[in-house]
Amino acid sequence: MTQTIAPRVRTLVLLLLAAACALLAGAGPASAHAALTGSDPRQGAVVDKAPAQVSLTFSESVSMDDDSLRVLDPKGKRVDDGSPSGTGGTTYSVKLHAGLPDGTYTVTYQVVSADSHPVAGAYTFSVGAPSETSVSVSAQAAGGGFVGGLYGVGRYVSYAAFVVLVGGAVFVLACWPRGSGVRAVQRLVVSGWLALTAATLLLLLLRGSYTGSGKLADVFDLSLLGEVLQTKSGAALVSRLLLLAAAALFIAVLFGAYDKREDEERRDLTFGLAVGGSVVAAGLAATWAMSEHASVGLQAGLAMPVDVVHLIAVATWLGGLTALLVALYRGPAETPVPTLAVRRFSRIAFGSVVALVVTGAYQSWRQLGSWTAFTDTRYGQLLLVKIGLVAVLVGVAYFSRRWTAQLAETVPAVAGQRQKERVAASGGPRNDEAKAAGKTKAAAGKAGAAEKTKAAGKASGTGKGSGGSQRAAQLARQRAAVDAARRKRQRDADPHRFGLRRSVLAEAGVAVVLLAVTTVLTQTEPGRTEEDAKAAGATSAASAAPSTGAVTLAMPFDTGGQNGKGVVRVELDPARVGANDLHLYVERPDGTAFDIPEVKVALTQKAKDIGPLPVAPDHITTGHWSASAVQIPMAGDWEVAVTVRTSDIDQVTLTKNAQIG
Repeated sequence: MTQTIAPRVRTLVLLLLAAACALLAGAGPASAHAALTGSDPRQGAVVDKAPAQVSLTFSESVSMDDDSLRVLDPKGKRVDDGSPSGTGGTTYSVKLHAGLPDGTYTVTYQVVSADSHPVAGAYTFSVGAPSETSVSVSAQAAGGGFVGGLYGVGRYVSYAAFVVLVGGAVFVLACWPRGSGVRAVQRLVVSGWLALTAATLLLLLLRGSYTGSGKLADVFDLSLLGEVLQTKSGAALVSRLLLLAAAALFIAVLFGAYDKREDEERRDLTFGLAVGGSVVAAGLAATWAMSEHASVGLQAGLAMPVDVVHLIAVATWLGGLTALLVALYRGPAETPVPTLAVRRFSRIAFGSVVALVVTGAYQSWRQLGSWTAFTDTRYGQLLLVKIGLVAVLVGVAYFSRRWTAQLAETVPAVAGQRQKERVAASGGPRNDEAKAAGKTKAAAGKAGAAEKTKAAGKASGTGKGSGGSQRAAQLARQRAAVDAARRKRQRDADPHRFGLRRSVLAEAGVAVVLLAVTTVLTQTEPGRTEEDAKAAGATSAASAAPSTGAVTLAMPFDTGGQNGKGVVRVELDPARVGANDLHLYVERPDGTAFDIPEVKVALTQKAKDIGPLPVAPDHITTGHWSASAVQIPMAGDWEVAVTVRTSDIDQVTLTKNAQIG
């Protein structure tokens, strides 16, 4: 039974690990947590004269440097003064050079939001009329590429290491004090500390390139590192390193002096370690809370301590679960995890889940703001996945509690049986004299054997020393193998403990995927911000283009020749500034479509002396011509002129005005 089920459980965990890797690989660049909610000039606008400055407004405060906001002319040359100025932290502007010629200009920006994530984008506006531009306005990726991927891995490792470090220490102090002397548990907690320290150093080195150029070479730029140290994120990472130094002292005491104390002395030291460890754990959690989502937006003063509680609850539950798993699988058979320790952890895990539900509900309300954001935003969809994984984890934990209860019921019976076996093996309390006599005879026999061995040694000299040491080493290896097999049999002998190990292993596998989803969630734009940005974009688009819908112009014609009468119908969609689709239909007086030798269209804005702008529609089918991406550079009253030729000599030009928004 053991040999058939255990591989299946291991396979399940491997699949869950693969799912976690897939989530991290598909996370992509960190999504913008500060959205562009307004700009002047607006995106796609065509203005009569060049503005004196360009201003951008974001949904939350951002930080900029001299290269964060740039304005480029059609040839890609910079036309701003390179010194953005801010008002209130959410609106920044940059002055433009005087006397800019007509054409299409590109605005690019790359900033860092208040919750530490890079934000980048670009848009265009035109002066006088749109023109061709050599600048690409494709969406710029902030925090992407190899550096962005490496930064994402560092974030995941730091979260997982924090969970292992804090949860493992809590498990030892609160559930199993004797576990401080178990080598496997020691290695687990120390590995968590080493991984968190290494990941923090990596994030500190990558930070400048991650929020800037994205080039790997900039990782080793000391001047860039100096700029990072002056930011909120850099200060948080440095603070984390200082707290990890205090955590190293805590670990040294926990697995050193604490392990060597007797039970009475250990109780006194437990209180001091619990207080000091709690302060260090809260400080480490605060380095995330004070530099990411919780530090900005609605009720930041309340959200940061709530986030600290949330992180510590996650670490206590999942990290303690990992420590329990290691103790069950790798702990020595001579000192197995007692049932009391498992029951203590079960109660602590239940309290952690309650704290997670309360703090998670508050964070969900704060980051989403509406029920529709659960399904309409990527943040909400990821949050639903996280809630589902937590539900699965709680369900598996229920089976762990059942195995714990059954294990607790079997422990007294097993202990009593072992006591009876020991008494029977010793022959009972009445045989003390016989046992003493036996010990005396055995001692005499050993003494005689020693004398014989000594004599044989003198006869043979020192020649057999090397052979004896090899045989002793071989015997030691055999004893070690036998001892390892015996310990494994002891572990697998109890079906209830084996069932507990399986359920805890399944919990740990789900926890790996849960941490991956959480990491991706912290890099995703909150649902509330995404919906606000969509609303602002819709408002901006509506104000930029008040006219909606297609414009239809019907123009009767008569060229005077045979088949020279009919109606031309011109449709412009959406009749706005920018690209439009033009459809032209030619019909007889009875409404039937028919073809003519030639048709031409021209657009003129007489008030601004623009045009005529010729349009050459393509013949689609009988009586139907079409042209796509017809550019109308500015709003106003435009004259639409259609030239109809019905024979080699019969033609007429028709005109009608259309209002373009």
